[in-house]
Amino acid sequence: MRRTTGGHPLLRLIGWRLVQLPFILVIIYTLTFMLAWLIPGNPLEQPEGRRPPDEIVQAMEARYDFDDPMTFYFEYLGGITGVDWITGAGSGPVIDFGPSLRHENWTVNEILVSQLPVSIVLGLSAIMLACVIGILAGVMGSLRPGSWVDLVTLLIALIGISLPAFVTGTVLLVVFAVSLGIAPVGGWGGFSHIVLPAIALSLPFAAYIARLVRTGMLEELRSDHVRTARAKGMPERVVIYKHALKNAFLPVLSYLGPATAAAMTGSFVVEKVFAVPGIGTHFVDAVLGKDITLITGVVLVYSTLLVLLNLLVDVLYHWADPRIRIA
Repeated sequence: MRRTTGGHPLLRLIGWRLVQLPFILVIIYTLTFMLAWLIPGNPLEQPEGRRPPDEIVQAMEARYDFDDPMTFYFEYLGGITGVDWITGAGSGPVIDFGPSLRHENWTVNEILVSQLPVSIVLGLSAIMLACVIGILAGVMGSLRPGSWVDLVTLLIALIGISLPAFVTGTVLLVVFAVSLGIAPVGGWGGFSHIVLPAIALSLPFAAYIARLVRTGMLEELRSDHVRTARAKGMPERVVIYKHALKNAFLPVLSYLGPATAAAMTGSFVVEKVFAVPGIGTHFVDAVLGKDITLITGVVLVYSTLLVLLNLLVDVLYHWADPRIRIA
């Protein structure tokens, strides 16, 4: 970290990250393509008898030379980078992920546009809930270290970090949906369909945020500027939330970028448990069916989100403390 006094270094940081983005995505595409191609089985001929419609098979073989991995790699790269659209070689959208091998009459673009918003809403809901739970638990624990309140928050944080989301989701589903009947069993529609999946997805992030806030608050409450604020007679609420929590929240801010991306990608299993029609369900089916085009599309979209969210966190970090620029 280096000190800076102007806005130009921040603009250079943003510009440099945006320049890096295409190269990062090409590397991710290459690794994803290699791993997807190495999945056992032929995407056009499954041993259990599944087979894409003949139209899709013919279109893929004609356009991408599907039997030749290297030809397919470069031909498909031209479609997803927009090169085919620029040169006139492609007639589809600018960024064209091609047809899905497992969903007849659906392109990968159409699947992403229709299902990705569901996963984004679920992931953002989980992160917002995690922030509320984590900040409250961390602050409460730091105000009375060693008390039963602190021990309870630490225990909850330990449970939240240790239990996988699919275990928490299954327990919530059995208790609140099956036994008590106060929540829908699954599906997607109104607010009631978001609550249980968001809780199940948020607990690991809430636990980590609580630990970060508690550690930061314990340090800030012993700092000179907090003692000075108390000596001036400021209300305790102002001292805690305006002076201590503001600085204690900075590590949480750094964590929120990758955490938000992880909440969206980590919703795959939760979507399966709660039958949420997000992109996660399609991604799991794509891996099982070796739907290379859909696997590639989902991985690249989420990778782009991860890079952009990390960039946003760097900008917010600089805004929260203008003296700091993250290189």
